Formats: sequence, C-alpha cells, structure tokens
Amino acid sequence: MNSHSAFNSSDAVAKYAEGPKRNVPGHSGLLPMTRILLAERVPADGRVLVVGAGGGLELEDLALAHPGWRIDGVDPSAPMLDLAAQRLGPLTSRVALHEGYVQDAPEGPFDGATCLLTFHFVPPDQRLPTAREIHRRLKPGAPFVVAHLSVEDGEGQRETWMKRYAAFLVSSGSDPKQAAATSEKVQKELAILSPAQDEAILREAGFGGVQLFYVGFTFRGWVAYA
Repeated sequence: MNSHSAFNSSDAVAKYAEGPKRNVPGHSGLLPMTRILLAERVPADGRVLVVGAGGGLELEDLALAHPGWRIDGVDPSAPMLDLAAQRLGPLTSRVALHEGYVQDAPEGPFDGATCLLTFHFVPPDQRLPTAREIHRRLKPGAPFVVAHLSVEDGEGQRETWMKRYAAFLVSSGSDPKQAAATSEKVQKELAILSPAQDEAILREAGFGGVQLFYVGFTFRGWVAYA
C-alpha cells in the first residue's frame, strides 16, 4: 500500500495517468468507448456507479463529457481516492467518493456502472459475488461496462499472449528485462480468467446481452445489461 504522501502533488496525479496509457494496449480508446456505451441508455441527469475509481481517470472523463451525470466512485484504497479527488478538482461537486468495496457503495439504483482495469485484482471466488452486487444496484436494462485482463487458457495460448504483452511494454518504453518481469509478476499475482469464464460470470450474476467491445492483446472489455 502506498502512503498518502506519495500522492500529495500534481506530479503524482500526472504520473499515475501515464501508467494505463503505457501499460494497457488501446487505453486511449477505452474511456471514450465506455462513455459512448453508457450514454446509449444513461439519461442526461443519470447516476453512474464507478467500481475501482481510485486515480480518477474514469471519473474525470465521465464528469467532463456529461455535466448532468451524478457519479459515485468506490475504491478500497484511501490514497488512490485522494489521488482521484486531486485529479477531479472542482468536478468533485458532482462526484461522491466512497472508501471500500462494491458492497460499501450506495444502494442506488444506478442508471449505469463501470469497472475498468479492476476485476483482475478480485480473487476468483469473489468475482461472481462482486458482479452480483453491481447488478443489484442497477436499474433494469442499465448498462455495465467492464474491462480487465482476460486471456485464453488453451495449450500454450496464455504464454504466447503474455509474451506479446511484454513486447508491448517494451514498445511503450520499458526495459526488456523489466517488461518480462512485469509479465511474469502479472501472471503469478493476478487472477486472470479466460474470456469464456468472464462472460459466464456476467451471465450468472444476472446480466444479459453480453457483448465484447474491446480487445487489447491481453485485455478485454464487455458491455452487459442488468
């Protein structure tokens, strides 16, 4: 866990923002696509839940693009929520930040929800309960946009894709040895499921109309409806 002091400067906010851009293939398009998918069904004065809101990139993007939306962001890391508040600045008047997990979020009901680059941190046995908690807070038919690490697990496929991910990190400026170490660490420490498993969890949690909208090497994103 990082200390609060690590986030007490505008430099820290800027540096955090660069991380996903360097480390997530196609990240520059992920935020616009997310808000487009939400806006198909979220009204101009709608309420949106952001799960894994620390850092504030997604919160800022949604708040700037839709001045009438009210947004609730939840994240278990207080320092990351501090970082989000710094990033949002005056936008915080329309964004409520909550420390904790999705079960600590307001009950809603919400007009839409997102969970970007977060589910791979959730232990496998908590994936379905987490998805159900999100579903429970949504109005019928509300969109849920989710994206995270999701890699095919057939013979040799995961190894191949993780090597490609390491190569992407090198192309983004990482040292080759560091990129290989990062790829190995990701595989050891994060719970990466297959796309089929991820889609099955969404359906079992009660979501319908599950559609793949984003693939960036080892990352995938779906939109589904409560």
